[in-house]
Amino acid sequence: MKTILSFMLALSLFSGAGCKPAGDTVDKSDPVHIKIVLTDGREMKADLYPNVAPKSVENFVGLIEDDFFDGLIFHRVINGFMIQGGGYDESFYEGNFNQKEAEPIKGEFSSNGVTNNLKHTKGVLSMARTQVPDSGSSQFFIMHETSPHLDGEYAAFGEITEGIEIVDEIAQSETTTLSGELTYEGQVYKQNMSDVPKEPVVIKTIDIIE
Repeated sequence: MKTILSFMLALSLFSGAGCKPAGDTVDKSDPVHIKIVLTDGREMKADLYPNVAPKSVENFVGLIEDDFFDGLIFHRVINGFMIQGGGYDESFYEGNFNQKEAEPIKGEFSSNGVTNNLKHTKGVLSMARTQVPDSGSSQFFIMHETSPHLDGEYAAFGEITEGIEIVDEIAQSETTTLSGELTYEGQVYKQNMSDVPKEPVVIKTIDIIE
């Protein structure tokens, strides 16, 4: 039950290196560069900001180093809002709604007592979660359009630097609703998932690059 924007939950300036950010500025120094490659060959590059959301970046980098994301899908896309992935493989399309497990981390956003001034503008990466503030683990979403109502409520931790047109393409995918089963605390629950791309959008690899 670790997903934002899924099953039980509907989405009811730069400071230089060595300078501490003040006010609403965002410290984008010392970024971690990553590349997201899809199985169809499309690529996106992004910068992760450890000075904005250190725990989120450390967690994401650790998952990358463990090849955690290889073969996972973007399972929910909403045109004009966001694309979400990092939790399920293609068996999702066969009705397996049990996500790949990862340990939860501290939610780095202001309503959870953590300063994070990175806004949810187009191309920004942010951690998915349930209604529980510290429930984010591996699922993430990429903003298709700016959504200020997420600011202070979700842990933004990076942004797309190349390939924003791929985000546009994924967000514009034709979608459907799937039915499946989720096992939680030994009980099996039947669920419906909406906004699922009709054609799977599969992550081949996410790698750290120079």
